[in-house]
Amino acid sequence: MELRNLITFIHVAELGSFTKTAELLDYSQSTISFQIKQLEEELGCLLFERINHTITLTKRGHELIEYAHKIRALTDEFKDNLEEEKECNGHIHIVTPDSVCEDMLYRNYIDFHEKFPAISIRFTTADTSVMFDMLDRNEADIIITLDAHRYQRDYIIAKEKPLTAHFVAKSCSKFANAKNLSVKDIINEPFILTEYGQGYRRVFDNELAKKSLEISPILEIGRTDIITSIVAQSEMISFLPDFVTNSFIESGKLCYLDVCDMNIEIWKQLIYHKNKWMSKSLKTFIEYIRDNEFSY
Repeated sequence: MELRNLITFIHVAELGSFTKTAELLDYSQSTISFQIKQLEEELGCLLFERINHTITLTKRGHELIEYAHKIRALTDEFKDNLEEEKECNGHIHIVTPDSVCEDMLYRNYIDFHEKFPAISIRFTTADTSVMFDMLDRNEADIIITLDAHRYQRDYIIAKEKPLTAHFVAKSCSKFANAKNLSVKDIINEPFILTEYGQGYRRVFDNELAKKSLEISPILEIGRTDIITSIVAQSEMISFLPDFVTNSFIESGKLCYLDVCDMNIEIWKQLIYHKNKWMSKSLKTFIEYIRDNEFSY
C-alpha cells in the first residue's frame, strides 16, 4: 500500500472532491482518480460512492480514514524526529475571532517570532461555526473560540478558561456611577456591538432572548478596537470581554456599568481536530499559546 495513495484518500475525504484534491496536491484529476482506484483494488472494497457529481465515503471508507490518519501521523512524526536537532520550522494556520487576532498580534507575535523565527503563521478571522468547518476540512491547524462552551468528541480542547465581560460606556456616562442597574435601564440606549450571530454576540443575544428582550444596535462591526474607541468618545454603550477593554478601563476612558441581571458565560477555547497531525512546529505553537495567550 503506497503512502501517497493514503494521503490522497485523506484529502479527497476531507475536501469531498477529486478536483479540489488535484488542485491542492498539484496533480491532474486523472492521477487522483487512478490513485483512489488503485487503493480500492488493493483493499478489495469501494471507498467512495459516486452519485452524479458528489462523492461520499462508504462504510469501509469511514473505517479506513481513521487508520489513514494514524498512519500519516506516525510517518510524519518519524520524519519530524529525524529533524529533531534542526531548528524548529513550519507553517501554522490559526483561525480566531477578530478581537483575539488583534490581541495576539499586539501582545505576542513579536515575542513568538523572536523565539521561533523559522515558524511562519497565517491568521484568519472567522465565526465559530466556520472555524469548526475549517478544522473538519483540514483548512485550519488550530482555532481559538470566544463563545459558549463547546465540546465534541472529534475535537481536542488544548486549553480553556471562562472569561468575564461587561457592559461598557465612556467614563463620564450618565450610568457611570449608577448601582444595581437592570438591562432594561439601558436597553434603549444607542448600542455598538460585534456582528450579529457571531461568537459571544450570539451568547449575549441568547441571554437577552431569555428575558424576552432585544437590542437593535446602531452600529455592528467585528473590530473591537474600533468599538472601544467609538464608545470612549460618544454616548454609545457596548458589551465586550474584559480583555478587550482592560486598557481603556485602566486609563479611565471607559467604565463598567453595574448591570446585575445578566448572567453571561463566555469561554475561550484552544481547539484542534483529534485527527490532526501534531508537527513539532504546531506543538511548539500550542505550548506557547497555552503559556501566554491564556494568561489574562
